[in-house]
Amino acid sequence: MDYQTFRERLFDIALRNGCTGAETYRLEDINFSVGVLDQKIDNYSVSRAVGIGLRVQVDGRNGYAYTEAMDDPDALVAHAIDNARSIETKDEHPLQVPQEMPPVEHTPDPLCALDETAKIEAAFRLERLVLAHGDPVTKSAENMLQTTQRTVSLHNTNGLAAEQTSDQSIVFANPVAKRGEEVRDAYAFRCASDDLEAVADEAVQKAVAKLGASPVAPGKYRVLLQSEAAGTLLGAFAPMFSADNAQKGLSLLAGKEGETIAAAGVDIVDDPLHPVQPRAFDAEGTPSLTTRLVEAGVLRSLLHNLKTAKKAGVSTTSNGGRASAGSPVGVAPSNLYVVPGTESFDQLVETLGNGLIITEMSGTHAGVNTVSGDFSLLSGGFLVENGKIVRAVDQITVAGTFFSLMSGISKVGSDLRFGFPGNTRIGSPSLLVDALTVAGQ
Repeated sequence: MDYQTFRERLFDIALRNGCTGAETYRLEDINFSVGVLDQKIDNYSVSRAVGIGLRVQVDGRNGYAYTEAMDDPDALVAHAIDNARSIETKDEHPLQVPQEMPPVEHTPDPLCALDETAKIEAAFRLERLVLAHGDPVTKSAENMLQTTQRTVSLHNTNGLAAEQTSDQSIVFANPVAKRGEEVRDAYAFRCASDDLEAVADEAVQKAVAKLGASPVAPGKYRVLLQSEAAGTLLGAFAPMFSADNAQKGLSLLAGKEGETIAAAGVDIVDDPLHPVQPRAFDAEGTPSLTTRLVEAGVLRSLLHNLKTAKKAGVSTTSNGGRASAGSPVGVAPSNLYVVPGTESFDQLVETLGNGLIITEMSGTHAGVNTVSGDFSLLSGGFLVENGKIVRAVDQITVAGTFFSLMSGISKVGSDLRFGFPGNTRIGSPSLLVDALTVAGQ
């Protein structure tokens, strides 16, 4: 049966079996991916995935079930009801009512508009552009082009009906540079851009710049977090802004609305309408709203869905999120970023004077504790003396706490950049931090 008939059957069965409400969340992805290595197709896939998540409400509790086949609505409803009855606490999680959604303008993605043959040729061209740089670049380990068209459909027994379609592309280059026995690699990517030359040039510059890297002596350093590294940290600490985590006692930001948590020059915004990845509504059907989380260093709001907002006695911030069609509704950012300042990266390097530029951080899953706010991450970058880059640095660990990091930001750059695409986009400009602890030689 078709989706409309299937969901109507689901709603009818759910209501006849004692549910007070029901909701379907349908997610359809059409994916294309090609990888090129040594001017040969290394991997290639074209796929279409469709999933339907069902949420039912029984005795004040929410139950979920998931299917990829629209052939047994009775079993799906029964499964969701069983799951609801296994919940031991009532979660007071309301269903959204019909809403007027804001208009969203999607900029056409030039790569998504290509046919498959043209996408494959673009991936081949990307590798040629990388290798054209010549010595010390010896290879390009991975060159990928991926496109996704996503359609989200959300309906419930309150009469809510919402649907949106978006597309997204990413190109990725990973050159290898070699000098003597030393081998270094780096990557660069672009989303919704056909500027392959820019991707290749950036990736090569990063790889070559790493040659000759070595650690520095341990100690406290003035640090310039380059935009990608700053975005990595912001993304790692994003769960602290979740009202759900705060209400569970898993965030240090609980109850701190109105308090200063960062330097006066720091503003953090969650903007689902930002052109980097706009959406008209969240995973509960709430119209998208821009939320200022931090304003002039003061925490103004946490991120809420309907459940957490009801518990806190506030309005939802349109941050109901689902990791997938089969996932329960939680709280998730949309486009979360530090608002850029006015100073360029080069100006920030001059202002840094003596210290470190950190260009990359890794190990966030193990090295960041979003409950305590501590972090300790393997990092790399450059040593700066008298406002000039001296040499590359690697094999160092940068450590601190969320609050010391936020309060120590003295300058915010103008070079806002967003990370990899996904359900959430995280972005930051470069951030000059007064002091962080570095373990090196």
